[in-house]
Amino acid sequence: MAEQWARSGLDLHLGIDRARGLRAGLEEALRSAVRDGRLAPGDRLPSSRALAQELGVARGTVTQVYEQLTAEGYLTSRARSGVRIAPRPRPETTVSVPAVSPCWPPADRFDLRSGLPDLSMFPRREWLAATRHVLGSMPNTDLGYGDPAGDPTLRTALADYLGRSRGLRTSPEQIIVCAGYTHALRIICQAVRGTIGFEDPTRQDYPAMAERLGLTVTRLPVDEDGLVVDALTGENAVVVTPAHQFPLGVTLSPQRRRDLLAWACRTDAVIVEDDYDGEFRYDRQPVGALQGLAPERVIYAGTVSKTIAPALRIAWLAVPGHLVPALRAVLRYDEAYVNVIDQQVLAHLIGRGDLDRHLRRCRVRYRQRRDRLGRVVAERLPHARLSGISAGLHAMMHLPGAAEPELLGRLAARGVVTEGISLFYRDARDAPPGLVIGYATPPQHAFEPAIAALMAVCAGDDGAESPVSGRRRGAERSARPGVRRRPR
Repeated sequence: MAEQWARSGLDLHLGIDRARGLRAGLEEALRSAVRDGRLAPGDRLPSSRALAQELGVARGTVTQVYEQLTAEGYLTSRARSGVRIAPRPRPETTVSVPAVSPCWPPADRFDLRSGLPDLSMFPRREWLAATRHVLGSMPNTDLGYGDPAGDPTLRTALADYLGRSRGLRTSPEQIIVCAGYTHALRIICQAVRGTIGFEDPTRQDYPAMAERLGLTVTRLPVDEDGLVVDALTGENAVVVTPAHQFPLGVTLSPQRRRDLLAWACRTDAVIVEDDYDGEFRYDRQPVGALQGLAPERVIYAGTVSKTIAPALRIAWLAVPGHLVPALRAVLRYDEAYVNVIDQQVLAHLIGRGDLDRHLRRCRVRYRQRRDRLGRVVAERLPHARLSGISAGLHAMMHLPGAAEPELLGRLAARGVVTEGISLFYRDARDAPPGLVIGYATPPQHAFEPAIAALMAVCAGDDGAESPVSGRRRGAERSARPGVRRRPR
């Protein structure tokens, strides 16, 4: 069988079986291309003259093939429009392909899940201007295979930015750019090995991933002062969220910070500082990063997922100098690199101060939402309370006596998607009843309706029993003298 290419208009690979005769072989080759979907309905074929010249056959042979396939319904031929692939009816039966659920399925109406910023605040104008600048100025050599640890421009910008804004002590050589926080944690697990500790509660995917990579995983309790350092035993590494524990929202106390660093020095262990939303503190200046106190013991991890958008898949590590070779060795066999254009765009935004201005806008909006949520909870749910510091993109709402699965079901029925606190505990029985409210997630126009729907369900205004009072909210109000129910 001779394999030939037709390049007039469409590139088309044809396997022509000349043993059957030139005309018959060309006919079958074109039929197969149509049946296999390599030629789609409406595709225009080369003229008989052009195809004959490409394939080195007589024009009359191609004309006869086109006429035969037109008669069979494979082709259509019209004056001035040439020869095209004919429309095909839809098959009555189709191959069933299992549906793949997205990792973060969209919410029907009101999305109050934690871990997302308000995506409508994405700095489109600044990102577009920076992209144009980068594409117009970057040398061609930057489009080749770059350093797996990240583009030098971004690593330099990050070293300066993190030192200025989060108090880090690092250098561009110690910065590693990663494709999101999960990627960053994965390469840490591959480099450290042994036993790694995680806070309890935390997102369950992270300890699960460490176990899949062959590490022994321990879970460490958290109280109002953060990670309980005395619970550490023989870990080689521990992952902590000291600035704003997820999801409890507490800060690692000064004494616990000192105890944790002393433990790492004494046992030659590594602390992984997940500073996932350290830029957002509303009641005071953000607490400086733990890394600044002991850069030789702490791997600092940051990301744009909470500050700009998770779809960018940009995170970074500030690594102690003695661990850089081990992490680079892991990257040698890891293909999860970040687009170099996006890296340089982010570096440009940092250098121009656009990132700082964007963060200031976000802080204003998120603080207003956090304050609004606190006021509404105090007004509508007197038995409930928010916990944690005024920071980040989420708050824990404690609902004493609430039945979490039932409450989540009723919220879903009203179009509100959020998360129960038990989702983040290794043992759900250890979790206090309540919800983790991602108040930053809805776009601005949907925030008030989302909070109103949340309060209606939690207060029992949806016709069900209130989870915080143990009786119907409507009955409670009617029993109060002088209080009239507001029209809805």
